[in-house]
Amino acid sequence: MQNLSQRVAYGETLVKFGAENEKVVALEADLGKSTMSIMFQEKYPERYFEMGIAEANMISVAAGLSLTGKIPFASTFAVFASGRPYDQIRTSVCIPKLNVKICGSSAGLSDFGDGSTHQSIDDIAIMRVLPNMTVFSPVDAVETVQCMRAMLEIDGPCYIRVNRNDLPILTEENRAFEVGRVYPIKTDGDITVFATGVMVSIALEAAKVLAAEGINLKVYNVPTIKPLNTDDLLAALEGSKAFVTAEEHNVMGGMGGAILEALAGKCTLPSTLVGVKDSFGTSAYNYNDLLNRYELDAPALADAVRKLVKEV
Repeated sequence: MQNLSQRVAYGETLVKFGAENEKVVALEADLGKSTMSIMFQEKYPERYFEMGIAEANMISVAAGLSLTGKIPFASTFAVFASGRPYDQIRTSVCIPKLNVKICGSSAGLSDFGDGSTHQSIDDIAIMRVLPNMTVFSPVDAVETVQCMRAMLEIDGPCYIRVNRNDLPILTEENRAFEVGRVYPIKTDGDITVFATGVMVSIALEAAKVLAAEGINLKVYNVPTIKPLNTDDLLAALEGSKAFVTAEEHNVMGGMGGAILEALAGKCTLPSTLVGVKDSFGTSAYNYNDLLNRYELDAPALADAVRKLVKEV
């Protein structure tokens, strides 16, 4: 299975959008070499705005540019994109429903070396609570491109979170992407796992381990956190005894909570939420060590499923 970078996909797609539409502009908060928005600067320097370490100002400028008819893509690390300019996103972008696109790079725990100050395990919660905001969490580089295309076509605020590390490619390039849809990755089983981002490939690893024990998982990819297609969720649960949600994010306010909200009054199956448990991040020597520490790796996910199965 090939691993590719979501960050590079973001930069390359920005350049492609720039060639297609001269209204597309890019803004950055001092991290262009990491978010890969620098690719856009190299191709279209007159449409690239380096705002420095001033995220609130970046969003305010993006809002102003959108009022002139531009389509701004503003990027920085997810923890800074969601937290530092929150008031500007809420007041200057979401209330007037302006056409501003925000990319949160190095999302989740993927910036393993820099610790809690640089790790975003609350960005989904921050963004999905905002009216008019569409929230994306792609599984791989291919789906990153598909989500960005959807963002370009949406006339309104959008947020996408991307991983710092190369991830396995699970998405077909010719797939027709629809906002809100939930996509089947593995459909034979009686326990459903709804996963997003890196957790999709981890769920597939857990499924292999559990299959040897007679526990069969269905795995579904959830690339759109808001809005969610409730019909897709219910269809994924047909024939299931229980379900699990898995995300590289705090279990409070994340994708799992969004799914439970969508299913409220429509589903009574037992469930459990896998994610960061009301904790900040920390630094580690590598990404896998951090996933293990926060019980987000395949063995931990398999354990969560085993515990749920015992309760069914």
